Amino acid sequence: MEHQKSENGETEKQASLLVLDTSVVVKWFSQEEYTDKALKIRERFLNGEVNIIVPDIQIYEIANALRYNKIFNKAEVKDSVKSLIDLGLTIFIPTKDVIERAIEVSFKFDISFYDAYFVALAEILNSIFITADIKLYNKLKNISFVKFLGDFEI
Repeated sequence: MEHQKSENGETEKQASLLVLDTSVVVKWFSQEEYTDKALKIRERFLNGEVNIIVPDIQIYEIANALRYNKIFNKAEVKDSVKSLIDLGLTIFIPTKDVIERAIEVSFKFDISFYDAYFVALAEILNSIFITADIKLYNKLKNISFVKFLGDFEI
């Protein structure tokens, strides 16, 4: 994996590799604030302009979020989850390194292990983590590779 160096010699995060929080991906299925930006990221993925990697747990989180969204019935939840899988995102299976780093991140920033796992994955892959969860972002905003969807330039 190539890493670009900035003018000051520091390694820059890969702009073409994104780790998306569930709060971003769920917007592909429902109209919410910043849905337009989330859909632009998906469009860029489909056009081959960016790569998206998500932890396997995101499939469960999406299914659960849609299951409890009153506008979705059982068939629509099934279809949505199937379409997500068929999209061809890279689904990351947990590794010891990412889990250990996620535990550290969870304690350091006082966030759930689930959220920390996404952050740790992005860090280890030298990528950008995008969230639409403003409370989570506010806890992590001093981490250079963590971006809020509302502020993210697509």
